[in-house]
Amino acid sequence: MEHFNAASTQELEQALLACLRSLSWARRVADHRPYPDLDSLLAAADEAAYDLTWPDLTEALAAEPLPALPPDTYAAAHTALNAAHAAYEARFGHVFVICLDGVSPSETLDRLLEAIRSRLTNDPEEERAVTADELRRLARERLISTLRGAGNCAISH
Repeated sequence: MEHFNAASTQELEQALLACLRSLSWARRVADHRPYPDLDSLLAAADEAAYDLTWPDLTEALAAEPLPALPPDTYAAAHTALNAAHAAYEARFGHVFVICLDGVSPSETLDRLLEAIRSRLTNDPEEERAVTADELRRLARERLISTLRGAGNCAISH
């Protein structure tokens, strides 16, 4: 937490943007420093994510990669997943996001296909709420990884 709290605002915002590509979210989390502990930071990050508007979420979604499959996944699975992603994007107008924290690589494909198929039945408003929650969960997991030094948005000092 020391490095997080002591980082420059610009450095911290860049690191936070690698966790969730919303300038509003990154600024709000950075502006509320110092955080006494990880739980306080995660609570603030969650609260900031809950308060994001749809334009903020759209900004974040534009930078989200599609969930990746394990490298040894067979070609037909990639084809099925690409078709499911295309159907999702056609219905909702943005990429499909899901937090797969705790899902083993052997379960990734099944979980992705099941989630996309299930969420394709949502109405647009319901899917917006699910998408916002998945983005919040992704940001939380990325932030935890960052603070543990394992993430791609590491904060140095």
